Amino acid sequence: MHPLIADLIANGPVLTDGAWGTQLQVRGLGLGEFPDVWNLSHPEEVEAVARSYVEAGSRVILTNTFGANRIRLADHATSALELIREINQHGVMLSKRAAQNQALVFASIGPTGKLLLSGDVTPEQVYAAFLEQAHALADAGADALVVESMGDIEEAKLAVAAAKSTHQPVVACMVYDSGAHRDRTMMGTTPEADAAALAEAGADVIGINCGRGIADFPALCRRMRAVIDIPLWMKANAGLPELVDGKAFYRTTPTDFAAFMPALVEAGAQFVGGCCGSSPYVIRETYETLRGLPRTQSRLDPGTRSS
Repeated sequence: MHPLIADLIANGPVLTDGAWGTQLQVRGLGLGEFPDVWNLSHPEEVEAVARSYVEAGSRVILTNTFGANRIRLADHATSALELIREINQHGVMLSKRAAQNQALVFASIGPTGKLLLSGDVTPEQVYAAFLEQAHALADAGADALVVESMGDIEEAKLAVAAAKSTHQPVVACMVYDSGAHRDRTMMGTTPEADAAALAEAGADVIGINCGRGIADFPALCRRMRAVIDIPLWMKANAGLPELVDGKAFYRTTPTDFAAFMPALVEAGAQFVGGCCGSSPYVIRETYETLRGLPRTQSRLDPGTRSS
């Protein structure tokens, strides 16, 4: 196990952050705007999101770099292609400035948005795009890299390989929202098969994010824990979005979300947080819940967080 990861989980479950996209929308990100470009155009707003999670109790925060790979940018923000390195490095810089040594910064790497199976892109192109992004993030001082929201295990493995070349700790997460029981990725793979594949690929932490509400995560977590003993990372949505006046609305309250933390930790999760729709209020309530767990489950020090 990577020493950084071992040190983090030694004192119980580690609280990560919540959603970024929906929080940027609250701060003015418009429909159709590419969030990652805000690292350059609206740095104060991006930093404010990161800081809000640190203040809520997060020990690990991510970066606003989810889509900042060459393939995804080519589809959504062509004018930013020459600024890939700057977008990624500013993302790390803003989160580190917000962290103020109270939290670690794990940099986000999302999918390319293209399908390998259909031949839209080649494995070589995908690997090169992730390699470029991973090294920009690592060079900027990210404490670890998070490959997240992956629906294709083959793409995930390419991203893990690229991230591992930086010699930073690597987290790898899949999305399960397909199949008759909504427990498979869009490519039809299961939590058990993906956990084994990501472990073989060398990921230091493996997990699940997005796709499902928190109520479904303990069962999915148990399935991964049954096949691997690698630390598990679980970040659920605050329910499923509903359109209200043209905007996504998530009905899971902070209290309801946090109520599932004991079960999630019992299922084997060592990193917990929120994904789409989860706010700093969700993270604060989760922090309070984790702090109240028995010492054998959670050893959060209430003196290490701002109120």
